[in-house]
Amino acid sequence: MMYKSILVIDDNEGVRISLKYLLKKTFENVITLDSPENCLQVLEKQDISIVILDMNFSLGLNTGNEGLFWLDKIKKSHPKLPVILFTAYGDIELAVRGVKAGASDFVVKPWDNTKLMESIRNAFEKQQEIRPLAEIEVEHIRNAIDKCGGNMKLAAELLGVSRQTIYNKLNSFN
Repeated sequence: MMYKSILVIDDNEGVRISLKYLLKKTFENVITLDSPENCLQVLEKQDISIVILDMNFSLGLNTGNEGLFWLDKIKKSHPKLPVILFTAYGDIELAVRGVKAGASDFVVKPWDNTKLMESIRNAFEKQQEIRPLAEIEVEHIRNAIDKCGGNMKLAAELLGVSRQTIYNKLNSFN
């Protein structure tokens, strides 16, 4: 199966070249960046199907906080976009933090090509899962509330329902 575009964000040129070579068999377009600074602009201009995001970009720093920061930025602007976190300094705690923050998977370098491709396929399959209508509705309501800065009255007006309907929907799903 051929996918559209993938964005690889990693400061290591060798990693970018290796991934570009590996991924060009599966993706029509492999875009690479050596820093996440411009990733949001790329995501706005390109039809990206998935992102592979390194977790560390500053020399000597290997906490993964940079990757988590950029994961949050990407998920806020593109909540449905699968993001696979990529790091040479992986541990269970960091992987759990990344997945809780919305990452599709967590891959440790040096990576196994077969496992990486499996992670990509799994991310696409998960994205295609059919979700219950109530779950989608609640997600839509939460997005409206976020868009209105938490103001339930404005969110209700935006959605064309009463505040009570919003409360009822949110409470019935929890």
